[in-house]
Amino acid sequence: MLAAATCLLFGACGKPVPVNTKPATPTPTPVPVNAIPVGAFLPLSGSLAAFGQAAVEGIKLAVSQINAGGGLGGRPVHLILRDTNSKGSEAARIVRELVAGDKAVALIGEIASENSLQAAPVAAELGIPMISPGSTHADVTKAGPGIFRVCYVDPFQGRVMSKFAMSIGVTKAAILFDPDDPYSASLARGFEEDFLARGGTISAKETCARGASDFAAQLESIKAKQPEVVFLPVYFAQAATIIKQARPLGIDQPFIGADGWESPEFLKIGGQAVNNTYFASHFSAGEPSERTRTFVNSFNTEYGHEPLALAALGYDAMNFLADGIRRAAGTDPAALEKALAATKAFPGVTGTITLDADRNPAKPAIVVRVDAGKFNYLETVAP
Repeated sequence: MLAAATCLLFGACGKPVPVNTKPATPTPTPVPVNAIPVGAFLPLSGSLAAFGQAAVEGIKLAVSQINAGGGLGGRPVHLILRDTNSKGSEAARIVRELVAGDKAVALIGEIASENSLQAAPVAAELGIPMISPGSTHADVTKAGPGIFRVCYVDPFQGRVMSKFAMSIGVTKAAILFDPDDPYSASLARGFEEDFLARGGTISAKETCARGASDFAAQLESIKAKQPEVVFLPVYFAQAATIIKQARPLGIDQPFIGADGWESPEFLKIGGQAVNNTYFASHFSAGEPSERTRTFVNSFNTEYGHEPLALAALGYDAMNFLADGIRRAAGTDPAALEKALAATKAFPGVTGTITLDADRNPAKPAIVVRVDAGKFNYLETVAP
């Protein structure tokens, strides 16, 4: 997912830290004897908390199932969970703490691409495998050979929505994005390149600033160019706000977006304005495969509600790691890195995972339609 830092709003609550005072280092988490310590660093507070909390549900379900099945090589998995507060600087700091203090043998995180781009070089420096559930920026795994992901990458996601726009008869599109956000900028670039290559026209290209809340000028400019669709690759809160402001201006065309839209907050903020919009996702509980139904039933039994895409990605990230530990016959970092890199045909709930040379999976995308206040499965798009 998610990939990325945002056209959003990194906010945090807490007491101010005095100048020149470093944050206190937490006491290392006691690890049960013979357990395998796995560190997870995720946005559990701040602007992307909804993403982190969904991912944690999937990770915890996977850990519970692994341990109920006897663990890995007879050893239980011990999950060490840390909150990045939706900040890249915190993600990088926490990676060091998880490895040096908690002795984590592998890491799961982060969600936002901007945060993973800061954390991945630290994990690479320390020689500990890191698996991102949802960071989609192409550069994340380039930090080192031990950096992996279970989500697809932004260029593919941009192509998916370009192809989808063409499939509904669109030949003239507008783009509204945040040029300072790696996630948003890479998606805008991927969509534009593919849309132009397919013979489409970009009639308007507008930018928004992180944390902005008034988009009247950009929307009036887009309206004047009369596009048939607006591509909006920003995160859920700002996306919903933009669409809600567009409708009273007479912009009735469909908005289309990316995986950063998928949060209940998108529906809550946008209300009826976000009906008849579409976005790319990694998973849908409405996808009709047997693998999806089995996961959804297990998740429902555990939590009493259906999983979002980041819950499925968190589940896949933990099981992907467990599969690597089994094939490596242990947690030696070099052996584990080699085993993970060699992953082929791993049966994830978000798609079958075979890694390429850059440790990115080639897997399908889901197109979701927002209608009647719900996220509805529309179609699956092959890689």
